[in-house]
Amino acid sequence: MLNLRLPGPTSCPQEVLDAMSHHMVNHRGPEFAALLKNCGEKLKPFFKTQNDILILTCSGTGGMEAAVVNAVSAGDKVLAISIGVFGDRISKIAKTYGANVTDLKFPMGQAADVDAIKKALEADPSIKTVLVTHNETSTGVTNPLKDIAAVVKSFDKLIIVDAVSSLSAVACDVDGWDLDIVVTGSQKGWMLPPGFAFVSVSQCGWQAIDQCTTPRFYFDLKKARDTQAKGETPWTPNVSLMFALGVSLDMMEKEGIDAINKRHAEMGAYIRSKVKALGLPLLADEQVASNTVTAVGPFENGFEPDAFRKILNKEYNVVLAGGQMELKGKIFRIGHMGWFTKEEIDECFDAMAKTLKQMDYKV
Repeated sequence: MLNLRLPGPTSCPQEVLDAMSHHMVNHRGPEFAALLKNCGEKLKPFFKTQNDILILTCSGTGGMEAAVVNAVSAGDKVLAISIGVFGDRISKIAKTYGANVTDLKFPMGQAADVDAIKKALEADPSIKTVLVTHNETSTGVTNPLKDIAAVVKSFDKLIIVDAVSSLSAVACDVDGWDLDIVVTGSQKGWMLPPGFAFVSVSQCGWQAIDQCTTPRFYFDLKKARDTQAKGETPWTPNVSLMFALGVSLDMMEKEGIDAINKRHAEMGAYIRSKVKALGLPLLADEQVASNTVTAVGPFENGFEPDAFRKILNKEYNVVLAGGQMELKGKIFRIGHMGWFTKEEIDECFDAMAKTLKQMDYKV
């Protein structure tokens, strides 16, 4: 059996996969309306919010584009905080739609510095919106989102959060931390295939959306809100995935969000200990290390991470992720979010140990 250790898409329980074989229903009819309402309500506790959760048929990146085009107008001053590939991606989306973006980048493997964010906001009072990634899968780092949000809101700025690979596995208190627009994706910790983005919008977020002049059609969040209130989606939804979402939320509700977060934290620490036991380097400092993906490397002794991953896949059916952008060919990444077992992790590391020996890896 394939041991899929990617930071997305992740493995899915058989019950979830089985639910996707449900016969089609009228997506404008009562059965789908009841399912949509049920899923929308059950998502709220995982976001820790009273906001309505909008369910969009698209990827996480689609959800982030929706957040930007609905709340950021051309010419708006925007501060884009980046600690890796996905922080850079949000910045690119905002620039594509004409925003005046100031990039605040931090070194790969490090979290954003809250004081630096404060100084950037002090230096330019005209900044209207702050974009930030909660959990950066390209480097295996989790940002101190609660502290970042506190600084952003002390300046009365809108905050848009990429929580694609955190929410549902890493604590994210949307209402408690005063987060305005928060996006997550189905293929990460939600135990689902790709295809849905879930979006939370605060009262301040809706005010920004009302004032935004950026044209939008498919990604119009007001249309999504108004039609979802009627038990529909504005455009054809992924009906099969909605049935699967109902099952995954029932399973997650049974475990409870606090228990889920605790499980991921324990497994994150366990995996980092296993990496160190093999004599492998960790990219991120453990104080900011992600509990959903671990970045291993960079390597300076001639070791080739991509060759290592190829052997693992071919001989042991273990699939790891490679590095991205400037980290390509320098690191590998181990995904550990959503539905997985300790036994799968142990099998992964057993295969890694054998492969390292086969490659004559020198500690």
